[in-house]
Amino acid sequence: MAALLHREIRKSGLTLKGAVNHFLRLGLVAAKQPSGKPFVVRPRALGLPAGLSYDNVGELLEKTESLGKEPGQKSGRSIRIR
Repeated sequence: MAALLHREIRKSGLTLKGAVNHFLRLGLVAAKQPSGKPFVVRPRALGLPAGLSYDNVGELLEKTESLGKEPGQKSGRSIRIR
């Protein structure tokens, strides 16, 4: 930052104090301006299928793993619950 400030002082002929004040004003003005449309997260209720509950996590895992298995499939990683 110091090198950039000294380069600007040489280019503009401002004093150190003048250059610092100038760039401080620019930064404060830029900070007041909105940066665009705010990012908004829209929540969705995902819920659980009927018969499943978060109360017993072990049972929930067991049921969801068995839902994703096809005959002969060893892993339930490809499960898709709606």
